Amino acid sequence: MTKILAPSKFDVVGSFLRPRELKIAREKFSKGEISGEELKKVEDREIEKLVKKKAAGLKIISDGEFRRSWWHYDFFWGFNGIEKYTLAEDELIHFHGETLRPDGIKIVGKLGGKNHPFLDHYKFVKQFEDENTVAKQTIPAPAQLLRGVYNQIKAGNPYEDEGKFVDDLARAYGEFFQEIYELGCRNLQIDDCTWGALVDDDATKLYEADGKNIEDLKNIYLEINNKAIAYAPEGLNITTHICKGNYKSSFHFKGAYDAVADYVLARENVKAFYLEYDDERSGDFKALAKIPAGKKVVLGIVTSKRPELEDKEELIKRIKDAANYISLENICISPQCGFSSTEEGNAVTEEDQWKKIKLLREVAEEVLI
Repeated sequence: MTKILAPSKFDVVGSFLRPRELKIAREKFSKGEISGEELKKVEDREIEKLVKKKAAGLKIISDGEFRRSWWHYDFFWGFNGIEKYTLAEDELIHFHGETLRPDGIKIVGKLGGKNHPFLDHYKFVKQFEDENTVAKQTIPAPAQLLRGVYNQIKAGNPYEDEGKFVDDLARAYGEFFQEIYELGCRNLQIDDCTWGALVDDDATKLYEADGKNIEDLKNIYLEINNKAIAYAPEGLNITTHICKGNYKSSFHFKGAYDAVADYVLARENVKAFYLEYDDERSGDFKALAKIPAGKKVVLGIVTSKRPELEDKEELIKRIKDAANYISLENICISPQCGFSSTEEGNAVTEEDQWKKIKLLREVAEEVLI
């Protein structure tokens, strides 16, 4: 087996549009019209179809997140000590133009990461590896879970002390890292919206109104991610995608990475950063200069939110602009986010999706490979 480590020169963040047959099956399952086993058969079939689209040239394969409703909650619900929770009206999460479904997470006991259901998700995809492709597993970042339960860490709840919660959550992630490594996983991506919130002035004002100090948050998010990564076995290649929200083609946050570059880009102990650079929300490339020598960056210069195909020459120009701040040999490219971070998917077609991946391949072959 060829040793292939993410990212590849042209890559995808993780999720793909859910096929019609899968959406129908999930709807029937929610209504009790088919069993969980019947749903799994549909998921297996559609994931196998996705993986076999190797003609697109992708070296890193995944299940496209086809077994999930959400990019993050499904993983969190698989932890010991976490349960699904329905948000109250004043807890709903509002994007620009969309309000998310009222799902959430609740701490109900001591955290643990053993025997996580995502282990089976990974095993199914791994069987399709060959000399040209390798499986990648995507999961949400520890900081993302912390951000979702800050207000639950208080007197009378299962966790009353933030430091204890951070330690236990890092250890739970470490248990997952060890078990998936033992299954043969060498490429694991942690998806993280927490940093996106810290570069958006509107979001930071909400934090401050809730009594949070922004610099303290930067430190705790970096601490919890690095503590978890420290538990990972040597040889597990951990990368991260820093997202600014992706729900039915809407976004959550805006702003350049400069305000967090000295924390996450300079000091998070990952091998590569997948970053959003698809429009003016992302700012310029100056923050890339903070990435330590030898680490890779995946420029998300093609959007997964809109169907229009980007101009090839403009993409090449942007890559050359980025090379003013980080070596060209350490640059890769991808869409800025997944095509379907939640099961609803973005306002693009499967044809649009594959056209964009084809364009990325053409650009990479011309400039990066």
